[in-house]
Amino acid sequence: MNFSDYIFHQPITLTNCDREPIHIPNAIQPHGVLLIFNEDNWQITLVSDNTDSILGYSPQELLNQSLSKILSTEDIDAITHCLDRDFEAINPLNLKVCNAAQETINFSGIVHRSLENLIILELEPVHQKETYDFLGFYQLTRQLLAKIKHASNVSILSQLIAEEIREITNFDRVMVYRFDLDGSGEVIAEAKQPDLHTYLGLRYPDSDIPKQAKELYRLNKLRLIPNVNYQPAALIPNLSPVTQKSPDLSLSVLRSVSPLHIEYLQNMQVGASMSISILKNNRLWGLIACHHQSSKYISYHVRTFCELIGQLMSIELSNKEDQENLNDKITLKNLLSHFVESISESEDFIDVLSQNKSRLLQLVNASGAAVISNNVIMLLGRTPLENQVQELIDWIIPNLQNNLYYTNALPQVYSPAEQFKELSSGIIAISITKTHRNLIIWFRPEVIQTVDWGGNPEKQKNIDEKGNLILSPRKSFEKWQEIVQLKSLPWQKYEIEAVIELRSVIVGIILKKADELAVINEQLQESNNELDAFAYIASHDLKEPLRGIHNYASFLLEDYRHQLDEDGVHKLDTLMQLTNRMENLINALLHFSRLSRTELYRTDIRLNDLANNVLNVLKISQSEHQINVEIADDFPLVQADRILVEEIYTNLMSNAIKYNEKPEKEIEIGWTIGKPHWALIDHQCFHQDVPVFYVKDNGIGIREKHFESIFRIFKRLHGRSQYGGGTGAGLTIVKKIVERHGGQIWVESKLMEGTTFYFTLAKSNEN
Repeated sequence: MNFSDYIFHQPITLTNCDREPIHIPNAIQPHGVLLIFNEDNWQITLVSDNTDSILGYSPQELLNQSLSKILSTEDIDAITHCLDRDFEAINPLNLKVCNAAQETINFSGIVHRSLENLIILELEPVHQKETYDFLGFYQLTRQLLAKIKHASNVSILSQLIAEEIREITNFDRVMVYRFDLDGSGEVIAEAKQPDLHTYLGLRYPDSDIPKQAKELYRLNKLRLIPNVNYQPAALIPNLSPVTQKSPDLSLSVLRSVSPLHIEYLQNMQVGASMSISILKNNRLWGLIACHHQSSKYISYHVRTFCELIGQLMSIELSNKEDQENLNDKITLKNLLSHFVESISESEDFIDVLSQNKSRLLQLVNASGAAVISNNVIMLLGRTPLENQVQELIDWIIPNLQNNLYYTNALPQVYSPAEQFKELSSGIIAISITKTHRNLIIWFRPEVIQTVDWGGNPEKQKNIDEKGNLILSPRKSFEKWQEIVQLKSLPWQKYEIEAVIELRSVIVGIILKKADELAVINEQLQESNNELDAFAYIASHDLKEPLRGIHNYASFLLEDYRHQLDEDGVHKLDTLMQLTNRMENLINALLHFSRLSRTELYRTDIRLNDLANNVLNVLKISQSEHQINVEIADDFPLVQADRILVEEIYTNLMSNAIKYNEKPEKEIEIGWTIGKPHWALIDHQCFHQDVPVFYVKDNGIGIREKHFESIFRIFKRLHGRSQYGGGTGAGLTIVKKIVERHGGQIWVESKLMEGTTFYFTLAKSNEN
């Protein structure tokens, strides 16, 4: 039977390499024996087929037999105690096995529960009398801890560990191999025989260690292959009678390894290997890889000590990595402190960021940045063009994870970035608030690098007799250089953390200010309600005495005009005019106060029909003027209060006629989605996918300094007798109606050229 038949029943191809089921190889390495037994009756249900050479019993002689056939009651009791305890703390057990010749042989027994809850016992012969000096072990550990403590960074720590492992095991070569974020790895430390060429500094592609192999390294922290050229011992039967599946050997120390990995080691001219996993936060950070040119067996006790060294390194990693780039980290902390102080004192965090351009770039060592607020883009430093950034934002937003996205190879995932690779081959982006598209993006330029690989990173591809594309490990591990383009310098972990912290600071301050504004708005709402009620009561109660004064003055004129001189009659006429004006003002105030409490009755409205109706009414009172009115005929259907919207158009159209000194008065009534070409102001509503309605004229215009004040109640820009008079409440009422509908209104104008009023009748993305 071929070696690979134990491992995988299909050829290993480019499409299935990452799915090779290496955790269920149905075979073990032959330097030990594997037994699976029932916990209830200790009956052996599955056994490796090499028991004859090691125990003197054929597999058939052991299957369905009790463990007592080969183990004493004392040893079985020891295994029983193991089943209820932490296996790693107990293994290995010193077991005495009785072979077929009734001889007692010493074994290291390793017992564990598989991930399928099967009880697995592995037996490794003790080849020589091993003595374990506890005091010596303690001294070694103590000395190692002292050395680890004094290692100033990860590089020195890694070299120390490589040297210690080689000293203990006497392997020809020991390397510390660190994984990168993309899955590739680099040899960062090496201890070796002087005559061997070095692998230090060489990189290896992600595909050299497939994903499922990395997961096994995470689960099983040490693996030994004493003889790379071994013939595997098959499991009999190949399916467990309990699960009816091949047993899961993920945690087995004897598990047979992938034939692809064996070929890989043979190509490296390695005769034996041992690997120790280095974990950080329960994730695979790297490996301690040990290679020997000939076969080499390491006892379980020594392997356990090596595993302990790997765990000590894992524990110390965080401390050492925190010490690296300490000055940069302190600088970032100072920058963040400055931003916290500045943003908390400012009304707008965008202003703070724009005023601290150099600090914002220094925060992540970037060459440029874009600050986006409500689709308005502010560019800082060296960046792509604004339209390129806008398209990039549309791509980034769906790719955000936890409000963050970063890459140092943007052109490889976003092809348009090749056009501006010298400005941005790397980006890091944070979303402040998703609803208003508030983001910050930092840019890094392309940095062309030379990468030293341990041989050509491409695996060798062969075609089998059926035409399948077969993978074969590369055979060369000599230094192979690659020029890497379309990449920036990588983002460091502490830089990513600084960006996340900056976002937290901004969001925290925004939320705090939002709470403060909510309280103020609540107070203002109460005040507005009280003012509305007061205005309604006051205007209602004032109308009766005012009407009495008007009537009384009228009676005086009718009854006593002949007795009064010209001055007396003039004064009574003036009094009546003032009472009429006062009543108009009170009616306007009363109408304005009612708008806040009146319920809206929304119906479907075609605004071109409504505008034509308003025009027909206005023409009756404006028949002496030459008025040219153009009304669009394709208005969208809107849901609004017909009476109130009619009042909007009545006020705006009558103002367009009233404040116009030209012989021919031009009025255009229409709508748009997006900014029209004539618009002077790039208002945010043009970018919110809602209809924007407008009334445009060629009248006298308004000075820019009055754009806000014209919407204040009773605010007039001209004398009472100019342009037909008026109360000055019309535009205030229009603004109130627009806001009641959830919309906005604004004006743009050029003096003596004309005015355009824009308004919406719905919130963003509402119809």
